[in-house]
Amino acid sequence: MKIKRFSPKQRRVMCWWGPRSADRHHDAIICDGAVRSGKTLCMGLSFVCWAMSCFQGQQFAFCGKSVVSLRRNLLQELSPVLRDLGFQCREKRTENLLVIRRGGRENRFYLMGGKDEGSAAFIQGVTLAGVLLDEAALMPRSFVEQAIARCSVSGSRLWFNCNPEGPQHWFYQEWILKCAERNALYLHFTMEDNPALSQRIRQRYRSSYSGAFYRRFILGEWTAAKGLIYDFFDPARDARPAPEGELEEYVISVDYGTANPCSFGLWGSREGIWYRVDEYYYASRTTGVQMTDQEYVSALGRLAGGHSIRYVVADPSAASFITALRQAGYRVVKANNDVLCGIRITADLLKRGRIVICEGCGDCLREMALYRWSEDSPGRDAPRKENDHAMDDMRYFAVSVAGSGEREGVFCSVDRRRG
Repeated sequence: MKIKRFSPKQRRVMCWWGPRSADRHHDAIICDGAVRSGKTLCMGLSFVCWAMSCFQGQQFAFCGKSVVSLRRNLLQELSPVLRDLGFQCREKRTENLLVIRRGGRENRFYLMGGKDEGSAAFIQGVTLAGVLLDEAALMPRSFVEQAIARCSVSGSRLWFNCNPEGPQHWFYQEWILKCAERNALYLHFTMEDNPALSQRIRQRYRSSYSGAFYRRFILGEWTAAKGLIYDFFDPARDARPAPEGELEEYVISVDYGTANPCSFGLWGSREGIWYRVDEYYYASRTTGVQMTDQEYVSALGRLAGGHSIRYVVADPSAASFITALRQAGYRVVKANNDVLCGIRITADLLKRGRIVICEGCGDCLREMALYRWSEDSPGRDAPRKENDHAMDDMRYFAVSVAGSGEREGVFCSVDRRRG
């Protein structure tokens, strides 16, 4: 990768620690803001240059939501740039370790994932001279604080970058609002701070979001998610008749319920677009009759009709029903159940017309008009646990089938956009 130029804000990130910088007295740097705003690469490059200029024989850490996403989102672009600048980089993948040499100096950079509360245990005991936390707002507080506590070497500094979440998020409350108190340099990025983006690309990203996601990912605001989740969707305008004739392939998505409603969606593809052409929705509390797994398998077979079903994307918690489907000869894929990631992917695919809800899918259209953000979950985003069964099966389908391979473009927690 050839870097042609940095924006003024990127150059400030690159140089903030230098002996002539007006920002050199800070102990930490925090960069937040819009997606594709150029935070990641300049922070990673600056972090390594600082470490290699100021230390010899020390240990550092790159931290991400997972080691896999860290390699993809940061190291995949950073490593070639470092080599072009004369750094020697040798990765020991089995140890999650990157050894960097230049000018007679060598330092060790550990790769660490902070996916859940238990991840803090993996960083205990190590002594660090600095840490870069990529997407700090997506990591558990316990992991971030443990990483900070390990930086006990004299002259150590902290590096954070993230996209915004809700205004009650602990990182916003404890670090961004208190950046002066914590002696941290705070820089807010927009897409205009990334000179590598054309106006066409910027507009494409702007058109991919609405509501809270637009304010967070495009405007870079720490804003609450409230109101309708798919607020941009108008059934009168966006629902379409089912395509005529046989489609190219078919998949069924399943949100399984016994006491709660059970929802299946039949999806067919044509020329890169997936249509929800039919559905099955059963609410036992309404009918007063609870169905068995075998009865639901029969219902799924009737929904499939005479179509060849590529596979069934199922609620991962529906163990007994998955077994019954496999015994009936269906290939079953357990769905990714990351709710927020799935909502973002589904919204993006709906807005771009990559998935289409057909007019006959009344329960899906009904739930879309009612599916709302919860106001009872301060500090985290969550949909209300009502009118969400067809929404769940649609989300499973979007992530596992229609959105597979596109997560980077819609900014999941585990697969984030590049530099």
